[in-house]
Amino acid sequence: MNKEAMLTDWKPDLYMRFNSERTQPSIDLIYRIAQVEPKSIIDIGCGPGNSTRVLVNRWPKSKIIGIDSSAAMIQKARQDYPNQEWVIADATSYEPEIKFDIVFSNAAIQWIPNHEALLMRFYSFLSDRGIVAIQIPQFWDMSLGQIINNIANKNRWRERTAGISSLFTIENRSFYYDILSKLFSSIEMWETQYMHILESHGAIIEMMRSTGLKPYLEKIDNDADKEVFEGAVLEEIKKAYPIQKNGKVILPFKRLFFIGYR
Repeated sequence: MNKEAMLTDWKPDLYMRFNSERTQPSIDLIYRIAQVEPKSIIDIGCGPGNSTRVLVNRWPKSKIIGIDSSAAMIQKARQDYPNQEWVIADATSYEPEIKFDIVFSNAAIQWIPNHEALLMRFYSFLSDRGIVAIQIPQFWDMSLGQIINNIANKNRWRERTAGISSLFTIENRSFYYDILSKLFSSIEMWETQYMHILESHGAIIEMMRSTGLKPYLEKIDNDADKEVFEGAVLEEIKKAYPIQKNGKVILPFKRLFFIGYR
C-alpha cells in the first residue's frame, strides 16, 4: 500500500476487524491460479500478512516475500507470522534480488498510480514462465463509493476533500486487458460481487474507516467535523442498503480479478 497516498499510516487492527471479508478475495484468486509449483512468490501490498498467509498455505515450499510501504502493516505481519520474510518497500521503486514465479497483489494497487507502468514493472519481476495475479476493488462502481464521493463534493466538504478521489487508481477491465494482452500468452479475468453480511449500517462505516473513508477523514481537521462527515455518509448508506428482517445489512462489494500467464 502506498503511504504517500495517506497522511497517516494504516491501522492494522482496525483493518483486520473485517478479516473474513478482506481475506476471502485473496483465497478465491489464489486457488484460481493454475496448478503450478512456484519456487518464489511476492505479495505486493501485503498489508498485515493475511493474504500472504493464504499463499503460504497453498505453496508451503515456496520462498514467499511480502512487501508493503506501511511500517505499521509490516510490523503487524512480522508479529503474527515471524517465520515469513517481510519488507517495507514501495512497489514503484522496489528492486527485487530475484525473479518471481508469481507476482500477487490483493486489494492494494488501487492506492498506486499509473497502472500501465505498474503492470509493466510487475512483468519485469517475473521468471520466464511467471504469473501475475491481481484483485482490485471496484469502488466507484458501488453505491458505497459513490455515496462517499458525493458527500465529499458537497459545499461544506469540497475544499477540504479536494483531490482525494484522485488517490484511487481504478481502471476498467478493458484497460487492464489491453495491457495484459501485450505481455501474456494467456489471460483470465472475472468480476465477483461479494455479499458481505454485516451487523448494522454502522458496521459499513467501521469497515470503510480503514480503507475507502480513510483519506477523506484524514483531510478533515477536527474530530467533530469527522463525525458530521461520517454521519452524512451513514444517512445515505441507510437509504441505499435496507435492513434485513433479522436486523442485518447486506453490503454488495464488487471486485475485479485478473491473472496473466507468460
